[in-house]
Amino acid sequence: MTLSFGRRGAARSPRRGLSVVELMVGVAVGMLVVAGALSLSARNLANSHRLLAETRFNQDLRAAVDLITRDLRRAAYWGDAISGTQAIGATAATAQNPYATITASSSNGFSYRFSRDATENNALDGNEQFGFRVQNGALQMQRDADGWRDVTDTGILVIAAEGLVITPAVTVLPLGHLCPRTCAPGTPNCPTATVRSYAVTLTAMSAVDPTVNRSLQTTVRLRNDQLAGRCPA
Repeated sequence: MTLSFGRRGAARSPRRGLSVVELMVGVAVGMLVVAGALSLSARNLANSHRLLAETRFNQDLRAAVDLITRDLRRAAYWGDAISGTQAIGATAATAQNPYATITASSSNGFSYRFSRDATENNALDGNEQFGFRVQNGALQMQRDADGWRDVTDTGILVIAAEGLVITPAVTVLPLGHLCPRTCAPGTPNCPTATVRSYAVTLTAMSAVDPTVNRSLQTTVRLRNDQLAGRCPA
């Protein structure tokens, strides 16, 4: 008997890897994906940085306006104000308010005064003079006789050359109807109350992104009204 043996199976096909072309295409696609991810990350980072800078800018601008508002409200405070109600319009010469003046200066700012005396001396002292101004892009404040100090950071916001504007509004209210003997409005020496308020506008741009510009405006009413005149005898 003759036994014949056939082949155990067909020849296996040789194993093949990636060709150079396929490898280059894969690398190119991967680089495109990575480049897109990096570009998106860079854009998000830049937007986050710009948003942070804009937030700090807005916060500092509001803080500066709030500082002006809070301090200016105290302007013209006089510890001996009752003497003023007797002095203005009276025949006898008595004390006048030495802190009443608020002056807008030519250097883009304004100055004001208020009493800090424990016992009123009816005189303007060196530590009773205050003000705000713009100098080299920064808001400066005069707190006392030591001079001016920056209260804003030019690395965050830059205030325009004419960025600080103060506009007064004065209202005179007749008080003659409160006298025991009525005093008609317009009568010489008839009692009045002068109510003063100021519109303060501060304009600045971001030091990081000059395209970001903001203007904030607030109205400050002085707490110390000026009383004048006297009731008829």
